[in-house]
Amino acid sequence: MANLSRLSNLTPGQTATVQAIHVDTGFKFRLNALGFRIGKPLELIRIAPFNGPYHIKIGNTEVMLRQQDAKMIEVLM
Repeated sequence: MANLSRLSNLTPGQTATVQAIHVDTGFKFRLNALGFRIGKPLELIRIAPFNGPYHIKIGNTEVMLRQQDAKMIEVLM
């Protein structure tokens, strides 16, 4: 059974599907340009040490995303 969660709750190696993005319009356009679209699968590759950014692979793109931004993205695991 699928589980709705936040991107920040994933552990390295887990995959999920983007369900919603709760950020302001400008940042939403930027994330969209990087590949963050509803229904798009992604994988958390690693979390940088000392509460660093999240290394995410979405499609053929690899992105580093701040922890506070990862908390604003809902995913289906």
